[in-house]
Amino acid sequence: MATAAQPVYFELSWSILSTIGLVNTLFGLLVGGITTFSPICAVPIITSLSCAIANGLCYYAFYNESYPVTNRAVASVFADIAWMAQEAGYSFYSYIILTRMLRRKSLYIFTGLFWFSMLGILSIRVSIAVLRVGIITGSNDKGQKTINSLHVGYFVLIATVECISAFFLLRTFHKAKVMSRETAIRTDLLRHLMRSTEGRLALLAILGTMRAITYSFQASAQSATGIASQLDRFAYTLECMFPIMML
Repeated sequence: MATAAQPVYFELSWSILSTIGLVNTLFGLLVGGITTFSPICAVPIITSLSCAIANGLCYYAFYNESYPVTNRAVASVFADIAWMAQEAGYSFYSYIILTRMLRRKSLYIFTGLFWFSMLGILSIRVSIAVLRVGIITGSNDKGQKTINSLHVGYFVLIATVECISAFFLLRTFHKAKVMSRETAIRTDLLRHLMRSTEGRLALLAILGTMRAITYSFQASAQSATGIASQLDRFAYTLECMFPIMML
């Protein structure tokens, strides 16, 4: 019986997603070079580069069984690390802004909630990485259901972080807007910042919630085999495009 041919890299969606991440990285470097590099400018660059790396390693780990099992397992771990840097990294855009705007009690509350959530995200992603290594090596053939459940908590936490950031950002902008009115200062910039923040954070929260639902129906590792998993791939594609909104 003939062995099925291994899928070609650029025939799969992972190659396109990796290319999107690479192009966004180049755009970020271009914009940073034209303006000025700053921590905020670094967020879309790092998340885009993580996107490019994660999706490239996904093909190596899950789609070409001709590679050594140990190499595929290592690639899977680094892919999970890169995915976490991408998906959780978006939240640092708001974090950098808020740590410069908040003072005293509000700053302590926000940073406490933020890093507590990040610790939860890290813990879940490490568990997912360990389970995926077990699936690749054959020591845990039934780990996919557990991975799906962990992803629900993972995406819910990411959406929660965005909601927390949205609350503090919009509250701070609203206070600044009220003070500007009282001092007869133009509020056009603040209104623009509030609307752009609302749109950006609402989109991230929706994507996080959507992926929490759709990923729970994942039947096999990194394969879009049904409607729900295809919707999840669509939502992730939107995530990969998101750094454009940060530049």
